[in-house]
Amino acid sequence: MPLRPEEVSAVIQKEIAKYETKLEMESVGTILQVGDGIARIWGLEDAMMSELLLFPGETLGMILNLEEDNVGAVIFGSDHNIKEGDTVRRTERIASVPVGGAVIGRVVNPLGQPLDGKGPVVTEEYRNLETRAPNVIQRQPVKEPVQTGLKAIDSMIPIGRGQRELIIGDRQTGKTAIILDTIINQRDTDLYCIYVAIGQKNSTVARVVKTLEDHGAMEYTTVVAASATEPAPLQYMAPYAGVTMGEHFRDNGQHVVCFYDDLSKHAQAYRQLALLLRRPPGREAFPGDIFYLHSRLLERAAKLSEGQGGGSLTGIPVIETQAGDIAAYIPTNVISITDGQIYLEPDLFYAGVRPAINVGISVSRVGGNAQNKAMRRVAGRLRLDLAQYRELAAFTQFGTELDEATQAQLTRGERIVEILKQDQYVPMAVERQVMIIWVATNGFLDDLPVESCRRFEEGFYKFVEESYPDIVHEIATTKDLTEATEKKLEQATREFKEKFVESLKE
Repeated sequence: MPLRPEEVSAVIQKEIAKYETKLEMESVGTILQVGDGIARIWGLEDAMMSELLLFPGETLGMILNLEEDNVGAVIFGSDHNIKEGDTVRRTERIASVPVGGAVIGRVVNPLGQPLDGKGPVVTEEYRNLETRAPNVIQRQPVKEPVQTGLKAIDSMIPIGRGQRELIIGDRQTGKTAIILDTIINQRDTDLYCIYVAIGQKNSTVARVVKTLEDHGAMEYTTVVAASATEPAPLQYMAPYAGVTMGEHFRDNGQHVVCFYDDLSKHAQAYRQLALLLRRPPGREAFPGDIFYLHSRLLERAAKLSEGQGGGSLTGIPVIETQAGDIAAYIPTNVISITDGQIYLEPDLFYAGVRPAINVGISVSRVGGNAQNKAMRRVAGRLRLDLAQYRELAAFTQFGTELDEATQAQLTRGERIVEILKQDQYVPMAVERQVMIIWVATNGFLDDLPVESCRRFEEGFYKFVEESYPDIVHEIATTKDLTEATEKKLEQATREFKEKFVESLKE
């Protein structure tokens, strides 16, 4: 069948009539230089600070340097398949992470991508990594406790909701153990927990997650992991991702506690990025804004005013010291930003005092405001007794003759140290803590052998809960230790001690 020109031209005319030109402007740049997880890009004149970029192979990156003729970007992932001359696209999105209920119970990387094999994190809600900390007017004083379940901390170095309390000590002194106990202790509270692991081994992170799962704590916990195998940009982002997820709960009137484990490795990751981006080095080769790096992170912890919903975000950073040097650059920086520190001492740890808290250097600048009335009543004496004991113990090493009063203080101190020891993964209810501290500070243990104090403690809880349940109930409900309750507690203690002393003779 022959072709008819008029039909062909009619079809072409129709197609021309329907044809529309779609011009799309796309901001792209060219890689000038790439290596060590850093890329210098030419041609992104209208790019923004902290904007996400799309590199070849769908790899994401983020702008950290805006210079006159190029931008410096960090690459989230491997740069093996990225080379000079490749095209980079702007996403026009500032770095953000998924937030909300979808991240609870999950293990994610700092970009919010899942690491636990439980499928994608499905949420419509995203928040920018960097936001402004609440100002003075939007805050209120810290006045509610975060119970860690550890007698030594809840009594002498209390942590309040909205506070920033530093955990500092050498490696392998039990810093992460305190964090895990605190998370496990929130099982029956309204506190969400976010654990940020920075620069740790994958096996360590897996062990932490396994421990939390075994104790039913992953139900209210999010783990943000940037392990040692991840590039420095992801380690740099990790704590900001964690606090951003926490701010969602804080701003919705809920309560959350963020643990950053640890900020020493975070500072090292940032130093690596800064040096590769050719930023001028300062003390210990850290960039000049290393203080601001941590202050803008930790200032986001706050107890919001009632007008803002009354939510709270508690920040608990960890710093690893080298040979107990708390006067080094990064430790002193973070100590000056936080509202107190818990110092863990290797000598105490190896002597079997665990948690290995040095009560002399450790402090909470919120003090009794972060304790309930019952704990406040019994803890004042405790700190004084322990401080006097430490002083005398150091003095008596010289083998001097001791008078009775000094000997009594040493005896009391030894028993208090014994009572403050606690096994891992067994955080304790605050009413139990109040009872045993009251017993110790009122001298009921002074005439018992030191090695039997722990056994006394275990039996005492069972005895009181079975024979005097009203004492436990009153302290738990009123959060106070009234004179009437104190009398009952004294009666219960005397009664149990009689039985206990008899059992020791057998």
